[in-house]
Amino acid sequence: MKYSIVVPVYNRPDEVDELLESLCSQTLKDFEVIIVEDGSQKPCKDVCDKYASILALHYYYKENSGPGQSRNYGVERAKGDYVLILDSDVVLPTGYLEAVDSSLLTINSSLGGEAAAWGGPDAAHPSFTPVQKAISYSMTSFFTTGGIRGGKKKLDKFFPRSFNMGIRRDVYLQLGGFSKMRFGEDVDFSYRIVEAGYQPQLFPDAWVWHKRRTDFRKFFRQVYNSGIARINLEKRHPGTMKLVHLLPMVFTLGVIGCLLLAPFCYGLTLIPLLLYCLLILVDSTLQNKSLWVGFLSIPAAFTQLMGYGFGFIESWWKRCVLKQDEFTAFEKNFYK
Repeated sequence: MKYSIVVPVYNRPDEVDELLESLCSQTLKDFEVIIVEDGSQKPCKDVCDKYASILALHYYYKENSGPGQSRNYGVERAKGDYVLILDSDVVLPTGYLEAVDSSLLTINSSLGGEAAAWGGPDAAHPSFTPVQKAISYSMTSFFTTGGIRGGKKKLDKFFPRSFNMGIRRDVYLQLGGFSKMRFGEDVDFSYRIVEAGYQPQLFPDAWVWHKRRTDFRKFFRQVYNSGIARINLEKRHPGTMKLVHLLPMVFTLGVIGCLLLAPFCYGLTLIPLLLYCLLILVDSTLQNKSLWVGFLSIPAAFTQLMGYGFGFIESWWKRCVLKQDEFTAFEKNFYK
């Protein structure tokens, strides 16, 4: 068995159905699928049973412990030489595994050995709702810092994310897999891969459709948690915070400042915000070929930047000013 696809799931049977359906259409067939149900109240067992005769599919149910520990649980039971970590909210194009296989052959040939880890970018599917397309735009656009997440060949270092990550199983087990971080556990794992002397590769052709969150409220919570994680990651891996990680916090403070000063400056401080909105509107409309998605991309961009910014500020206050440890500062279980 060459590939083991490991997917943690929490209350998302419909998403699992779409993912498994896309796996049935893969042009490369040498893989198994491991679904790890993370204590869901809405299990996907019936969905998995539907595909049991089509795919080499293994379903496991365990108590809730978060996606990182669920991935580790799945990898411990995997048989493939390589492990592919996917989120339950992705859908794969028919050539995804073939692209991974081809990219591995190319990289292994150029390295003179086996690549240890890799990742690929994501995209919005034509069937996504306008809100999903707007959120996807905000998470991948250069104008929202989303461009740092992957897909750029010129990146100095690439750190795979858990929605589309691959790694040799022996390396995964050697490093102990994902940590018990509440969020940001995938970036933490990527940092540990690099610190162990391996260099993750970007496979631009091995992309996935990524649905992400379906409304702005859920999206805000997701990026808010990412902002919190940034400080925690810096504490664990000193020196990994870059200037780009500070931009959402600066943007957030700038927006607040512009709004507070507007009554005293005849509204002139609102001009930069309006120009930014116009930039997002035009760029997203052109990319998505939809004026409505372009308009929705404006609140999506502000949600992405300010949600992250507020999470970053809260985490900085609790971790750096109040000197609280990671779990004392954030006792709530964000897995749910």
